[in-house]
Amino acid sequence: MLVESSGLPADVYSAKCPTRQVLDHIAGKWTILIIDALHEQGPMRYTELSRRIGGVSQKMLTQTLRSLETDGFLTRTVEPTIPPRVDYELTDLGRSLAEPIAALRNWTEQHINEVERARARRDR
Repeated sequence: MLVESSGLPADVYSAKCPTRQVLDHIAGKWTILIIDALHEQGPMRYTELSRRIGGVSQKMLTQTLRSLETDGFLTRTVEPTIPPRVDYELTDLGRSLAEPIAALRNWTEQHINEVERARARRDR
């Protein structure tokens, strides 16, 4: 596949390829958790996401949501109420990423004990 902006082949192993930036972005902890939460729950408000994703600061949640919107993974819809209601929802692009992210989450949950045992062996 060619990168439209450069006409060069898409290659995440090339430091100059924009695929590297996208991979870095989608591999981030908060991105993975936001996409997975929206995939499981459907559209969510900021406060719902904040409650669902334990440990995320307001700053990181806001930055990650803005970045996901910029890259086309989610939409932000503002309802003209008082106070304004803001909903976040996955786009088709975001939904296409949700399946591999869910598989990664499932793998992590299924293998956490093996990983912890390996860590414990190393620490002895």
